[in-house]
Amino acid sequence: MPWYVIYTKPKSEIKTAKRLKKIGVNVFCPVQNEIRQWSDRKKKFTVPLFTSYLFVQLEEKERAKVFDVPGVNNYLFWLGKPAIVRDTEIKLIKNWLEDDLIDEVKVSNLKPGDHLTIKNGAFKNKEATIQQIGKRKCKLILSNLGILLEAKISEVCIS
Repeated sequence: MPWYVIYTKPKSEIKTAKRLKKIGVNVFCPVQNEIRQWSDRKKKFTVPLFTSYLFVQLEEKERAKVFDVPGVNNYLFWLGKPAIVRDTEIKLIKNWLEDDLIDEVKVSNLKPGDHLTIKNGAFKNKEATIQQIGKRKCKLILSNLGILLEAKISEVCIS
């Protein structure tokens, strides 16, 4: 059976996953533990790895079943069809989250205005701001040097 991606209401991923399990749907909600600190205390939270997304495994003919659960907005579509995630990719995410060597995970999307540190190349460890972003490259402004740089996405990291 294929895995589909469901778009949920904000901050309701874990509750929605529990409700889907109750009606018999095989659901995967990857979560991580996060420690948040206030001035007087620290608290540990379980938060979803992908905000507003769940993975469900069911037959094509049963896809409408998920809309019986509060919190489900829609399926994620790719090229006009519901997005399908391969079983190997789900297993990879599960194995990766179970790895003891990983302390903290953060999923981010790059967007214009974000500040970065260049990891490799002639401008290694230089601070930059994203001007424009593409699939594999981004245009960065290095204000300290007064230049515009085009870099591969793999050569930058969010600071």
